[in-house]
Amino acid sequence: MRIAIVTGASSGMGREFVKQLDKCMKTIDEIWVIARREEKLKELNEEISNIPLRIFSLDLSKKMDIDILSHLLLAEKPEVRLLVQAAGVGYAGSFEERTREEAEEMIMLNDIAVVSVTKVVLPYMTAPSNIIMLASASAFTPQKDFAVYAASKAFVLSFSRSLNAELFDKKIKITAVCPGPVDTEFLEKCNAGQEEKLMKKLVKVEAEPVVRKALEDAKAGRDVSVYGMPMKFVHVLSKILPTGILLRLM
Repeated sequence: MRIAIVTGASSGMGREFVKQLDKCMKTIDEIWVIARREEKLKELNEEISNIPLRIFSLDLSKKMDIDILSHLLLAEKPEVRLLVQAAGVGYAGSFEERTREEAEEMIMLNDIAVVSVTKVVLPYMTAPSNIIMLASASAFTPQKDFAVYAASKAFVLSFSRSLNAELFDKKIKITAVCPGPVDTEFLEKCNAGQEEKLMKKLVKVEAEPVVRKALEDAKAGRDVSVYGMPMKFVHVLSKILPTGILLRLM
């Protein structure tokens, strides 16, 4: 059985990935969708018409739930042709203002869970196959009032690119997706209790074109996918300007 696995599938980018995969990926038998909110996954299932979904209500910030995924894979032994890691969390605001629990949650879900899920899924991936990891344009440079989140996504970007080099000969391609602000439930939660900055309002985009480009870039074997000229400009600036200047600009 050939499958795709999508984490964070209950909303936002993960949900959009499932909807687009249902339309364009003809070589798989099932999509395994993973998220904490089972009711949202059931709602998504009603919108999908071409590829059967298998729903798993798991919290990937918990080791026990990642162990459940590991046991499921061992029992089923599927061929994983695509892994989309879209589960994540972010909180805006200064490091002093945010709670320790919020900081730890970002690291657990954005980094530790990404590594753990990759580790348990990788033995079941067959060539040619792809891993898509949701990083962020925040990964390109440190950001004031986004310190832990930006650092957590810098980890994802570095991990993704390193793994892409390691798995090159096995024909398993890894693409880090680095969007700017995307108009999703994630962004609403991230900005909860805080006024959205003008710059973010100006560059905010919809999930559909970001995901479409991510899938195109993954198919082309690109290691980084950046949607839109503003974020591409930030990507270029991050390579040529000193970090101190970028911090002030951001």
